Amino acid sequence: MAQALTYDARDSGVRQRVIEAYDGALDNVAGAGRKANDAIDEAPLIALAGGLALGAILAALLPRSESEARMLRPVGNKLSGSARAAVAAAKDAGTSRLAELGLTREKGAETLRSIFETAGGAAKSSAQSALGAGRTRE
Repeated sequence: MAQALTYDARDSGVRQRVIEAYDGALDNVAGAGRKANDAIDEAPLIALAGGLALGAILAALLPRSESEARMLRPVGNKLSGSARAAVAAAKDAGTSRLAELGLTREKGAETLRSIFETAGGAAKSSAQSALGAGRTRE
């Protein structure tokens, strides 16, 4: 009979530790949820970006099925077209703004040509001066 009491006492201790571990895990999960909720409230755009990044990572890791490929192909094509249009619009807007400021491709090429010519002339002048100084010493 003494063995039965010893076993029950150990069993009760194990149960108690399991209950405590479970309660601790629940508290940790609840705390993590509160922290995540606070972070979302403080910086919703960062949370959105993080969620999108996590979704993209999961989507990249999971294999795509045939039906998903068929269903998503039109959406992908539409997104690609929209992205191309957005890039073209941004390029046109940037080019026109640079033109308004007088910064054109031709003007940039002319400026670079002038810089290289000036630098080349300076290098040639320096070389001639150094050569002249060397000859004078001789």
